[in-house]
Amino acid sequence: MVKPSPDTRAILQSLFVTFLWSTSWVLVKIGLEDIPPITFAGLRYLFAFLILLPFYLRSHRTVPLTDLTRSDWGWLILLGLLFYTLTQGSQFLGLAYLPAITFSLLLNSTALIVAVLGIPLLGERLKPLQWGGMLVFLMGVVVFFYPIFIPAGMAFGFLVAGFHVLATSFSSIVGRFINRAGKLDALTVTVVSMGIGAPLLLAAGLLLEDMPRLDMTGWLIVIWLAAVNTAFAFTLWNHTLRTLSAARSSMINNTMLIQIAVLAWIFLGERVTWQEAAGLGLAAAGVFLVTWQRRPSRAKDTEGDGGYSSS
Repeated sequence: MVKPSPDTRAILQSLFVTFLWSTSWVLVKIGLEDIPPITFAGLRYLFAFLILLPFYLRSHRTVPLTDLTRSDWGWLILLGLLFYTLTQGSQFLGLAYLPAITFSLLLNSTALIVAVLGIPLLGERLKPLQWGGMLVFLMGVVVFFYPIFIPAGMAFGFLVAGFHVLATSFSSIVGRFINRAGKLDALTVTVVSMGIGAPLLLAAGLLLEDMPRLDMTGWLIVIWLAAVNTAFAFTLWNHTLRTLSAARSSMINNTMLIQIAVLAWIFLGERVTWQEAAGLGLAAAGVFLVTWQRRPSRAKDTEGDGGYSSS
């Protein structure tokens, strides 16, 4: 039996994470019927932090807080604010105003922004085939949603989605910069940044929104999202960033558009037409071109870059 390469393992692990995150969109849409969005997001990530904290404290492979330099703290604080307080808060808020598939479509523009920002900020380049794959992917997105109609009542949702795309893009760059250095392990990066961003997110929700009253279903959704789709999935995602580049990870992350469409069809009753199916096929082909190409040398691989997701 052939043992998969580190690159193949990282791709499979990141695809599994995107599946978990795709299920989050369905669960969040259900939970938003009773839980205010920012408070919902704050509860999810604060509980996830509390779940991960004992593992961090007991692990001999993590970096102790006392060993973090001033520079480490600065980058982790920035990541916590970008990736949790701003990115996750705006995701839940956006989903309160927009359908899941519409929001996921807008999020896919993150791939291009990350690729462009990665050139001056990370010194990373894309191969022609990767650029072609991104164009094919975007063609699939256009085919899937054409013609795009924006109801007037969703203007605020689209504004929030635009902010979310920018926050996600910059958090991808910061996350890749931290993980690429290899100094800090995935669990340390996740716990410290989440421990900074999640309390601020929950505090904002409690200040701006009414106190929620969660029933059994609500608590189960929050706990599942915190334990599985956040604590486990985000740590695994950080681990894959040590191998995958930001543009490649961002494109794998964008397969969520396809996964969310399928899950929304199954669980939310959103049907897929033949035109939309064709768009999904093009999008999948674009992801394949970016993520599964052969590269001559792992040692020289500094192209593209990996980032964080919003789920």
